[in-house]
Amino acid sequence: MSVQDAISLSSRPRRYVSEIAHDTATIRATQALRYHVFVEEMGARLHSRIEGLDDDEIDDYCDHLLVRDSQTGKIVACTRLLSDLQAARLGRFYSESEFHLDRVLALPGRFLEIGRTCVDPSHRGSVVLGTLWNGLADYVYNGRFNYLMGCASIPPGPRGFAVDAVYRRIEPSQFGPAELMVKARNPVPEHKRCVQDESGIPPLLRAYLRLGCWVLGEPFWDEDFGVMDVFILLDLSRMQTRYEKRFIASKQENACAALAAVV
Repeated sequence: MSVQDAISLSSRPRRYVSEIAHDTATIRATQALRYHVFVEEMGARLHSRIEGLDDDEIDDYCDHLLVRDSQTGKIVACTRLLSDLQAARLGRFYSESEFHLDRVLALPGRFLEIGRTCVDPSHRGSVVLGTLWNGLADYVYNGRFNYLMGCASIPPGPRGFAVDAVYRRIEPSQFGPAELMVKARNPVPEHKRCVQDESGIPPLLRAYLRLGCWVLGEPFWDEDFGVMDVFILLDLSRMQTRYEKRFIASKQENACAALAAVV
């Protein structure tokens, strides 16, 4: 490959691009995707303000990050982001409805909550999710946040909710410090728990763990979604150290990488 070919390759339009929704129509499109995934695919019971959309009062305070297929214009992934300043106006973080977070929120620094993350079934894969993470990293970097937090869902397996089985698959280092452990407001009932399950760690939780997130405490039983949620926390200085070149690379760094491929 010549230098010219490498530069041409690096400058080609990407199939998937991330952006923040800046108008009501785009936000509604992300809510429609969430409805499709959570209600039509997963069978969740939502308390939406608009029929056919996953829309609640928290959406009014969030920024909506999305991934768009540049070939079709279709929104294929999205998540909503609630900063500490936005949560102060709302009066709470979403995660506070599921967990007691006093010790976590006492940490010094800025918090960003991520939630309602989903990917269109026909576009699932590492490329789309990686594009979403790229957009998230830019948002984190520009907002100078210190911590990323949220809830990651684990659906039931063949025998029920395998809390113990899933937690055994998580590395000891992926559980946070004991002093930061949170308490679920509605723990998974004993009669719904099972010891053995073959489902493994769900892809989204696995992606969070790869970013360096900690799992803090036992899961919350989400009756509306029919899942158990685990609380995740990421010290963003860890992500920036491990993934800075991958997720927050400048255009100059990208050009150098393209040239390096020629050598």
